[in-house]
Amino acid sequence: MKLITSKDNPLFKELKQLASSSQARRRAGQSLLDGVHLAQAWLQHRGAPQLCVVAESAQYHPEVAPILAQCEALQAQCLVLADKLYDAVSTVDNGVGLFLLVATPVASAPKALTESAVLLDGLQDPGNLGSILRSAAAAGVRQVFCSPGTAAAWSPKVLRAGMGAHFVLDIFEDADLVALCAASRIPLLATSSHAAQTIYDCDLSGPVAWLLGHEGQGVSAALQEAATQEVVIPHLGQMESLNVAAAAAVCLFEQLRQRTAGR
Repeated sequence: MKLITSKDNPLFKELKQLASSSQARRRAGQSLLDGVHLAQAWLQHRGAPQLCVVAESAQYHPEVAPILAQCEALQAQCLVLADKLYDAVSTVDNGVGLFLLVATPVASAPKALTESAVLLDGLQDPGNLGSILRSAAAAGVRQVFCSPGTAAAWSPKVLRAGMGAHFVLDIFEDADLVALCAASRIPLLATSSHAAQTIYDCDLSGPVAWLLGHEGQGVSAALQEAATQEVVIPHLGQMESLNVAAAAAVCLFEQLRQRTAGR
């Protein structure tokens, strides 16, 4: 493995630029997966990375060494950075000393909605987005569409919150949600505190698309109008509504419950 100790090394400069700039990552079509869990999940679901990078002091760490060996077995390029250089590139504090550089997966966008999906309109918080991706993956919903203005799905914060969910989903960014809704072949459901029907009384046994919006403003008026049906999540107490990530989890797992009932 090559050891880099100079901050003037061209590859180190490239890695530092990718780590510090979402625009650079988007232009390059690459993402950084920092930490053991994300690295293991990528190797399990997607295979070899473009590059495996470890801190010099972490080469023989009991969690890092097996991943490094697996990357070498897959003939992926592996690189060791002097600790100070690694710290300048890592996207997390107090990490274990390993990250993967991967090509950001790009799926072919469908022309119409035909299977269960999540449509996100202007969602701002990376933690919320990552949690929704994780819930979608756990509930068996494979497609997620993000409107322009939604947090960058492959940013380090969203990746950490997603805990590997990205690698089993088809994520479509900058999607025209209004056009997608117009061409949908499945019901479009939006949650609303004013709806008459609860999610528990709604037939979710078939494919549906969930419309979820901005943390404060909800989905746009155009998308709310496009919804086939509005549903409410009943709750007790004095809270007006649930956090969008919590609401998504409730909806997705009620759908899963209905789909698997009687099995």
